[in-house]
Amino acid sequence: MSWTTFHRRGEVLAAVVEAANTRRDGLLPDDVPGVPETFRDELDLLGALQLRWHTRLSGRVERELSGQPLDLDDAVVRAWVATAGALPGVREVLDRALAVGVDPEADRLLATAVAKERMMLAAMAGRSSYDDDRAVAVGADVEERARAAWARVAGSAAARDAGADARPGLLDRLRAALAA
Repeated sequence: MSWTTFHRRGEVLAAVVEAANTRRDGLLPDDVPGVPETFRDELDLLGALQLRWHTRLSGRVERELSGQPLDLDDAVVRAWVATAGALPGVREVLDRALAVGVDPEADRLLATAVAKERMMLAAMAGRSSYDDDRAVAVGADVEERARAAWARVAGSAAARDAGADARPGLLDRLRAALAA
């Protein structure tokens, strides 16, 4: 891959991420200009989105843990929620692909990515090691807590958008503190 091709792929992927985050319909935005010329197929595009999600999540986890929190589990949950807040449409595209299925190869690769992500979540939360047989199940538990927290954050954001007078959630307070 040439330097120009690499940068073009990054630009198109950024446009796909933006489209997914704007549309929030869970559909793969393969109609974005440049997608057919840049990505081989749906699997290639889904893989790029999965990698974008995982990279962002890993970075957020590292950032949360760098503050030496007393509760590693909560730090990992906060990182997942923050990543979902930054990439909500990407998360919806990946969740839909996992729920509905794409094709046998894509389904297998996405399932493998999910298992590896869950192993990382469990290890970073201090609840398992990567080579522990229970790591995927423990990571699924961490992910479930994070999804529940995300649902509360997303629900409070929707209430604020509708004009409700809600107290700011943890994520809102963290963003305000970082912005200050």
